[in-house]
Amino acid sequence: MDFNYSDAQVMIAQSIRDFAEKNIRPFIMEWDEAQTFPVDLFKKLGEMGFMGVLVPEELGGSGLGYHEYITIVEEISKVDPSIGLSVAAHNSLCTNHILTFGNDEQKKRWIPKLATAEWIGAWGLTEHNTGSDAGGMNTTAVKDGDHWVINGAKNFITHAKSGNVAVVIVRTGEKGDSRGMTAFVIEHGTPGFTSGKKENKLGMRASETAELIFDNCRISDANRLGEVGEGFIQAMKILDGGRISIGALSLGIAKGAYEAALKYSKERHQFGQPISNFQGISFKLADMATEIEASELLLHKAAFLKDNHKPVTTLGAMAKMYSSEVCVKVANEAVQIHGGYGYTKDYPVEKFYRDSKLCTIGEGTTEIQKLVISRNLLKE
Repeated sequence: MDFNYSDAQVMIAQSIRDFAEKNIRPFIMEWDEAQTFPVDLFKKLGEMGFMGVLVPEELGGSGLGYHEYITIVEEISKVDPSIGLSVAAHNSLCTNHILTFGNDEQKKRWIPKLATAEWIGAWGLTEHNTGSDAGGMNTTAVKDGDHWVINGAKNFITHAKSGNVAVVIVRTGEKGDSRGMTAFVIEHGTPGFTSGKKENKLGMRASETAELIFDNCRISDANRLGEVGEGFIQAMKILDGGRISIGALSLGIAKGAYEAALKYSKERHQFGQPISNFQGISFKLADMATEIEASELLLHKAAFLKDNHKPVTTLGAMAKMYSSEVCVKVANEAVQIHGGYGYTKDYPVEKFYRDSKLCTIGEGTTEIQKLVISRNLLKE
């Protein structure tokens, strides 16, 4: 196995670092405090090809693979995880769902606009009373001639207000039936389709999270992705890739927090010497660095499987579970190493700490990842 970064990865990493230093770092706390979703920033990211990473060039994308995708999300998240989260959600959920399951006409209609960030994408599975139990969803689509009428609401949806188009999975059959759900693409401005409450969150505050509301929303059957009843199965396949995204986000947070802690430990003096000289601190750094390394290896193995069209469900869940738990642990230790200063907004670890927790919840909780992993292990 080749552990060297490809020339493309090295070039991409440097490009996104330079972009982040100029266009993201100066505004981190401003966006965080005001919960601003910086739409113009994502337009710039789109111009650079970072909003259509996995999209073929003929559809306006960068035509890259999952190794490069991890690099992009990781590097952005080392600076501001909330921007990394939105890049991940746009690429791996909305855009990738249409790319994977849309027909040629649907791809040509929506993908070029998403790949360039002319349009921002949202993806809706979760509802108020159905998080991990997605099969119990209440939002329905009822067939009416060549159209469908959708009623209900989706909750905790990234880009629900600012997104121009959303892929939503709704119930078209019996509740609890894994083949009773169907995916549709709905453009904002469609009558009966609105956004609702924007969430006031602990972290990831520059990544917009809100409700999608459907009130007799009427859409053409041409907006259906795949066959009727395939929506849930499609969603599970999309989440396989989405877990790699959240793992990359987690890796970026962990690296950002670790690098800040390492720097501070060398600069902060107590008892006449840098605190990094004390075993209590140096051992923390050793654990942090080791677990980050393990996270990165897991993620890139999952990326290898994904790029080579091999089964990735188990390893993707492992990578997401481990990386997300590590990022919370590393962010926590980074605050501890900073001591009282780590609890203030003057140092970056406070924000890494707040942002990290989402990674153990979003796109499947740690507990759900363990369920996925254990079920697949027991099938073998």
